Amino acid sequence: MHIKFPSKIERGLNFLKRKLLPRSLFFRTMLLIFVPLIVVQIVSIYAYFNSSWERIGHRLSDNLAANMAFVMQMHNETADYAHVQKMSEALYGLQVQYYDNDVKHSAWRENKKKPSFMTTYLEEALKHQFPLANTEIFLSNHHSDLVILVDTDKGLYEYKTSIKNIFSSSIFGFVLWMVGTSLLLFIVAVMFLRVQVRSIAQLAEAAEDFGKGINTKFKPYGSIEVRRAGLAFTKMKERILRQISERTQMLAGVSHDLRTPLTRMKLQLAMLPENEENNEFVQDINEMEKMLDGYLAFVSGEGGEKTSFVDMNEMVTSIINKYRKNSNAMIRYSTNYDVSAVQGREQALRRAVTNIIENAFHYGKTIAVKLESDNKRLELSVEDDGPGIPADKREDVFKAFYRVEGSRNKETGGVGLGLSIAKDVIVSHGGSIQLEDSNLGGLRVLISLPL
Repeated sequence: MHIKFPSKIERGLNFLKRKLLPRSLFFRTMLLIFVPLIVVQIVSIYAYFNSSWERIGHRLSDNLAANMAFVMQMHNETADYAHVQKMSEALYGLQVQYYDNDVKHSAWRENKKKPSFMTTYLEEALKHQFPLANTEIFLSNHHSDLVILVDTDKGLYEYKTSIKNIFSSSIFGFVLWMVGTSLLLFIVAVMFLRVQVRSIAQLAEAAEDFGKGINTKFKPYGSIEVRRAGLAFTKMKERILRQISERTQMLAGVSHDLRTPLTRMKLQLAMLPENEENNEFVQDINEMEKMLDGYLAFVSGEGGEKTSFVDMNEMVTSIINKYRKNSNAMIRYSTNYDVSAVQGREQALRRAVTNIIENAFHYGKTIAVKLESDNKRLELSVEDDGPGIPADKREDVFKAFYRVEGSRNKETGGVGLGLSIAKDVIVSHGGSIQLEDSNLGGLRVLISLPL
């Protein structure tokens, strides 16, 4: 269920999603695990502080203040001060010193006040137990002992005791237990999730490679849903490969069946006397053979060719040199010489690039070819100063057997399959091909391939 908000709020929420939420499945899932875990810990620790910590702190402080009051009362009732000291330390763990009003100021100077949040409850208990006395709490240098001064009208009492008498260390054990178990659960979740995400990532990589014509082996593993998706992809890939193989075999048979009668017809015509009618018939047969070759090349798509790393700079240079020898056109070729190799079917890529460059030589006198790449993509642009292609027909020229009337027809070019074959090859490698206006006045063909 999607809750509809005003458009401004929707745009703001979408902006926050794009900026704050991670994009990968692994980190999004970890966020779903980590955030509730942290919230539960914070709530649990806060509830513990508000209940157990406060209750125990008040109780311990009240007990310590009551024991101090009892020691003071015993001192006032008996003259044996040494006995009171021994009893206080033996029963309550309190070391007590008494200073009369004449020397009590020395005890104040010996201690330096070090307030702490752990003494808050004790300060409240001392004020409640000794409302008419001045009380001060000091901590030792190592924060392990308390020094408590109670200044009465009869004298000053100095108590020394361990801080454990007012502080429960169970909070540290509780926090350590919470953090430890949460960390353990977090590590287990990370290890389990990495396996699931790795399986999905490998499935996506295998699907992307298959779209480029690379047959990457993939073995499904992980959860049931991921395995079902992996098995479905594997079966789909096998069906597609089987259909391609069957189509190629069928077309090979068709090619043989059609070439045989065409060859017999050409042999019979070669034995006939030359005249205008026979020459026209020979031209028709040659055109039929050319159309057949183009059609078979288009539908076969070099499906059986294996992939390899192709040096595009070397390929483009060899194609340009081939046409440069047989053409009077002027050609400029530029590259950064750091072009990365592309993984793909070399013959298919060569055919696609050849079709594009051949078209430029057919319809232009000046050709500019540029090859460059970065860490993600390789781009090849081919420009000419020919008649170009109208903008409203640039999508149609990629259709099989489509020819632009008046400029690209069967007398000046092929059978209308060059750009179709080029697009089929480029798209099968995960790339794209676009037609644009050239700075030379004709057509600019831009080919982009992923690295």
